[in-house]
Amino acid sequence: MPPTDTGPFAPAPRPDGKPLFAEPWQVELLAVAHTLAAHGLFSPADWSVALGAELRRPHRHEQPDDPSAYYAAALRALERLVVGAGAVTSSEVDTCVAKWHRAYINTPHGQPVRLAAGGD
Repeated sequence: MPPTDTGPFAPAPRPDGKPLFAEPWQVELLAVAHTLAAHGLFSPADWSVALGAELRRPHRHEQPDDPSAYYAAALRALERLVVGAGAVTSSEVDTCVAKWHRAYINTPHGQPVRLAAGGD
């Protein structure tokens, strides 16, 4: 078996042969959502409803329907769920997002973005 083969638990390959996820953060986002639901922060049904609502939102604003829009919607849904569950506040989410933006801007091209580069 090749090292990347995970047996029966491997994701189904895409028909076009492209990777299932375009960016590592996309799979991490879904893994975090799954873990939080598995630990009871919100239910899978809550996740489904929140994600569905976010996926419908871009269509109202005539944004493109592509994979990047899906993962942006999933991120917004997860943020709303963790805030709604009281795990974090909206202000804490906003502060973290701003810190990541600063870290991205302060990271040299080609280097991994490190949150510490966002300052406090």
